[in-house]
Parts: sequence; C-alpha cells; structure tokens
Amino acid sequence: MKTKCKSIIRAAYHSFSGTVCVVVVLLIASSVQAQNLFEADTGSGKIYEFTPGGVRSTFASGLNVNGPVGLAFNSAGDLFQSDEFGNIYEYTPGGAQSTFASGVYPVGLAFNSAGDLFAVSNRGSIVERGSIVEFTPGGAESTFASGLSNPVGLAFNSAGDLFEADLGSGNIYEYTPGGVRSTFASGLDEPEFLAFQPVPEPSALGLLAAGTAALLVRRRYAIHTTP
Repeated sequence: MKTKCKSIIRAAYHSFSGTVCVVVVLLIASSVQAQNLFEADTGSGKIYEFTPGGVRSTFASGLNVNGPVGLAFNSAGDLFQSDEFGNIYEYTPGGAQSTFASGVYPVGLAFNSAGDLFAVSNRGSIVERGSIVEFTPGGAESTFASGLSNPVGLAFNSAGDLFEADLGSGNIYEYTPGGVRSTFASGLDEPEFLAFQPVPEPSALGLLAAGTAALLVRRRYAIHTTP
C-alpha cells in the first residue's frame, strides 16, 4: 500500500510540476505586458490613447471642451472619466460610453480593492464645495468625507488607505477604510494630483515561482527518501 501511494504521489508531482511551470510563465508574461497610456485632453474634449511607443489614437471624442478631467480604470478594464460639468462617464474597452453618475462635479477618481469608485465632489457653490463621495459598482452613492477645501486628487495605497490632495488648505489627508482622517503632509503650495509607485509585480511573481518550485522539489525529495 505504501509503495502504491508513493507511486501515485510521484505521478501527480510530475504532472503538477509541469502545470506550475506553465502557469508561472504565463503569469509573469502577462504581468510585464506593455500598457497603453490614456489622457484626458481638456482643450479638445477628447480622450487619447498612446501605445508604449508613443503612437496616438483617439479613444473617445465629442466630450465637452474643458470638460474631461480625471481618469481611472476598474478591475474589469472599464475606463471612468470625470467631467467638470458634473458627470462621471464609463467606457467599455471598446469605447462605448455610458453615464455612470451625474450632478457630482468631480475631478479626481480612484478605485479601492472592493471595486468602489471614490470621487471628489465640488457640487454647489464655492463655499459648499469639498467632499469625497463613494459609489458602489451598481452606482449607489454615499458621502465618504466632507468639510474639505477644494479637494482634487485621490489615490489608494496598497494598505487600502485613501489619500486626498486638498488644494485649498495645502494639505494631503489620509483616510482609513473606515473614514478616519489624519494629516499626512501640510504646508504645500497647491497640492492637486497624487500617484503611488506600483509594486514591481514581475519580481514578486518570480520569487513566488522560485518558492513554489523549491517547495515541490523538497516534497519530491522527501517522497524518494521516505522508508
């Protein structure tokens, strides 16, 4: 019985180890794919798409001149665009446009890991401006933070905290997922847009592949040496 079990495990190891190699190679290859750059062009009312080599094409046109501002992709690959005339538009990868929200007067956009969209909202008079609203994937809106002074840029870090560039106060605020605010930086001239340096995924996947391979080799060695 012991010999039969060891033979089955060895056979499973051989087939599984081959699968692991293929999957790891595919993951690494997909993670280092060239990415196109998208740009909201306020002067022309267009969204341009650039290849890594700098070749430009028009992804969307016919938008309000001086309208398109912030851009953000969700995990499904749909592009969301904020509009200073009060709207948030959603675009499929093929460029089909729909209105996701209206009456928001947003600038910065950012998605959290759960797929909720966060947008700064400057609706109302200049005195009333200053909140961050949260939208579920289905479009339900709630207020995440208020009482800000002309918020502009938003960005999430890898821990899920939201950072907001507050133009009017010269501060950068940090919010926990529960909405607790603290001042991350102050005394800035005109903070507007934020971006976090991404984690180098190919390196992480390479380490994962090495660790998986080493684990399988150790298991195989243990199988052959077990009396």
